[in-house]
Amino acid sequence: MSRPRRERASGWGNTAFGMALIAPSLIGVVAFLLAPVVLVLGLSLFDWRLLARPEFIGLANYQDAFGDPTVGHSLLVTVLYVVISVPGTTVLSLLFALLVNRQLPGMHLARALLIIPWMATPVALGLVWSWIFDPARGSINVALDLIGIDGPAWLSDPRLALPSVAAVHIWQFAGYNMLFFLAGLQNVPLSLREASALDGASSVRHFFSITLPLLRPTMLFVLITNVIGSFQAFDTIFVMTEGGPGNSTEVITYLIYHKAFRSFDFGYAATLSVILFVIILLVTLVQFSYFERRANYEMH
Repeated sequence: MSRPRRERASGWGNTAFGMALIAPSLIGVVAFLLAPVVLVLGLSLFDWRLLARPEFIGLANYQDAFGDPTVGHSLLVTVLYVVISVPGTTVLSLLFALLVNRQLPGMHLARALLIIPWMATPVALGLVWSWIFDPARGSINVALDLIGIDGPAWLSDPRLALPSVAAVHIWQFAGYNMLFFLAGLQNVPLSLREASALDGASSVRHFFSITLPLLRPTMLFVLITNVIGSFQAFDTIFVMTEGGPGNSTEVITYLIYHKAFRSFDFGYAATLSVILFVIILLVTLVQFSYFERRANYEMH
């Protein structure tokens, strides 16, 4: 064989070997990610009531969704849930990371304890927190009663139900996100802290002027994952409130579940899933754009 022919054969061999190595992961991505997305997109164009034969209706489901006040209310509730849970989770996880990023006894145990809530199943957490929020025998109201405060009905009051379930989300994921902030803090060069101390900068000034800007990539990752997770929240809400009282905690994922598995309107549920996907995609792109502009600004 001539040299070019041998090189081409070697190149095809390397490509085939590489494809064989990534084939298991590629099959998984196609089977469990791309294929379901395509199926949901296709199903959103049909009227399918499970037992009846699917009927192609084009964009009629989308027209109904945009004119449905229930969908608008669920999206508003979802946005409020995201607005409460994302800043709370981000700030609390950063505070936890600053707390355990110290060479003190017991820090390893503290990190392990803070990560335990994330390791628990959402259904179990929902049940436990339902007992904690119980207005008669819940530990929160029992503690309030000891100091002479009449505790409210946390999950039965439409004004308190959504903040209550959002607080559970914050408690569950703060320790998990703490790990990313902790890794980012440990990558901040010690020389920068020493230089700022020599310049007379206080700890607060050092944090906001040096540490926080260097945590921008970590902050972007935490915010994106938090926003996506908050938009997709379902398990804990389903166990604790089932969208109630009334529809005060009926986030869009619960409405999708209700349409699919209680009303058996799978075409409409698929349409709501596509709308949720587009909203998450747009919010993620906005976040990327914002952090990219800030990074460019800092470089100039």
